[in-house]
Amino acid sequence: MITSDTSPLIGANGWGHLEVEGIGDLKDAKLWPGGGREWDWGETGTRHHPGIQIADVTELLEHDVDVVVLTRGRQLRLEIMGAVRSLLDERGVRAVWAETGEAIGEYNRLAATGARVGGLIHSTC
Repeated sequence: MITSDTSPLIGANGWGHLEVEGIGDLKDAKLWPGGGREWDWGETGTRHHPGIQIADVTELLEHDVDVVVLTRGRQLRLEIMGAVRSLLDERGVRAVWAETGEAIGEYNRLAATGARVGGLIHSTC
């Protein structure tokens, strides 16, 4: 059970599928302490290149995260704009970016310790 201070765990997952505690089945997820939702790339115009944008992480930062996990996709096709990395550095938010499977493992590890972790989880390429 998630509370306002805990980040939801990611359970079963695979290509195009994430099972998120307290939220349900999603394709891509935007997660933070106390909840999350579907990550709809169409909201911000996100594409594999140039990748994750400031607009994608803004909602996470509104939830006072200390760490943000950014997945690069299962085939590492999703890029991360340099401006995102700079923003996280400026705000003192630790960033982790990795292949989706590895990133989910790190996200769950952090969430299980009670860290205020947010995540942008891309379940496909």
